[in-house]
Amino acid sequence: MGVFVLSSCLNYLDRLTLTSLAPLLKESYSLTNVEFGYILSAFSVVYAVGAPLAGWFIDRVGLNRGISLAVAVWSLANMATGLVNSLRGLVLSRAVLGLGEAGGVPAVGKAITTYLPPSERALGHALSQIGISVGGMLAPLVAIGIATRYGWRWAFVFTGALGLLWIPLWNVVASRAPRLEDGPAPAAARGLSILRDRRLWGFVAGTSLGMAPYALWFNWITVYFTEACHLTLQQAALPAAIPPLFANLGGLAGGWLSLRAVKGGKPAINARIRACLISALLLLPTAFVPAVQSAPLATAAISFSLFWAASYSVNIYTLPLDVFGQASAAFAVSLLTCAYGAMSAWFLPLVGWLIDRHGFGPVCALVAVMPILGFAALQLTRRRP
Repeated sequence: MGVFVLSSCLNYLDRLTLTSLAPLLKESYSLTNVEFGYILSAFSVVYAVGAPLAGWFIDRVGLNRGISLAVAVWSLANMATGLVNSLRGLVLSRAVLGLGEAGGVPAVGKAITTYLPPSERALGHALSQIGISVGGMLAPLVAIGIATRYGWRWAFVFTGALGLLWIPLWNVVASRAPRLEDGPAPAAARGLSILRDRRLWGFVAGTSLGMAPYALWFNWITVYFTEACHLTLQQAALPAAIPPLFANLGGLAGGWLSLRAVKGGKPAINARIRACLISALLLLPTAFVPAVQSAPLATAAISFSLFWAASYSVNIYTLPLDVFGQASAAFAVSLLTCAYGAMSAWFLPLVGWLIDRHGFGPVCALVAVMPILGFAALQLTRRRP
């Protein structure tokens, strides 16, 4: 799993190179925050549409072939972002990036059910969250560092090339790693039949609503520090890298919360939903982040918010694995990935519009309450019709 977690790191390193360099790209292409939000939306739309197809594909062709193709596509697309010379080319390269990265999270679900027993699956997602957070932490440091010395285009070329080196490494390691035998999947958990299960749509709604703070900070954090805290891009690199470090800890905390409850005798699904409730309640203070004036205090407040956003994330993405097992793991998780992408597609341009007109205050107030609504949607998963 350690090498596979590296793919999650590369996934977010490639994805967040763009957001880390947002002030430079906005200047180069003369973009408002709304227009930059639409570029993020181009990624999200393709990401949302491609996720179920990617999940179905990975379940059919196998984990190794599926993730190798996905990493190759997103790595080449990220490199292309640094090579295009028009706004149209930028949008197209981000759309192709979304297609490749749509396979990342479903593949993580497949890997967790392939290599980890059920009691450790939330911690498996916590490990993946560490990879995501390390990618988020490295993105501003690496991207801004390379852009400052060599220009912003080389930042995309360098981060994209790293994924191409990962593919042979994974295939060598995977050929030697022992796999778990999964029991026969129930009829309701096979193939497209899971679409008839009401629990799945509770997970989808809970993801779409509850992951809003996650989407905010992973996509707009550099803009927050440059516009709300009035830092230069170089000054923003370090504070933008710190909150993803706390997302690592939040993912582990969320995994520990549900693992402790399961070992105490609580059913796994109830344990995950309870952890989501705790996380959602502790995300409410996100509304007050803009009230903090200094960059260090803002970094602390954002870190607290991202800590509990990651805790919510690892538990909600584990729920389909508990219900549907290994046979449909990638497809089930892909629908949650689709929900996150669909939410991002409309939400990120809205964030840009709100920032341009009213600042970050209304944005933070909105994302503070959305996880509570996500938890309410999860109540639909407690009982099958």
